[in-house]
Amino acid sequence: MRHCSVQVRGLLTRDELDRYNGLIEVGSYLEDQGRHDLAYTVQKEIDLLIMPAIERLKEKSRARDRQTADYLKSLHEDGDDEASSEEQ
Repeated sequence: MRHCSVQVRGLLTRDELDRYNGLIEVGSYLEDQGRHDLAYTVQKEIDLLIMPAIERLKEKSRARDRQTADYLKSLHEDGDDEASSEEQ
């Protein structure tokens, strides 16, 4: 079974995480039994389960990018203000 990243697991709700752990356990058991056809189905279910957490991770990244852009813009504006006050 393929695990999702620690970052994604950190953004799963308690219910999602419980379901994720159960599905991983079932999938691992099926793989141990050689039932890769059924383990594939379980893996697809895990992939669907983690999609909302992946979107939450992407949104956190976009928010961080916006904050960084705002910070850099404020530094640039502060530099412009200081330059114009020195000219006077």
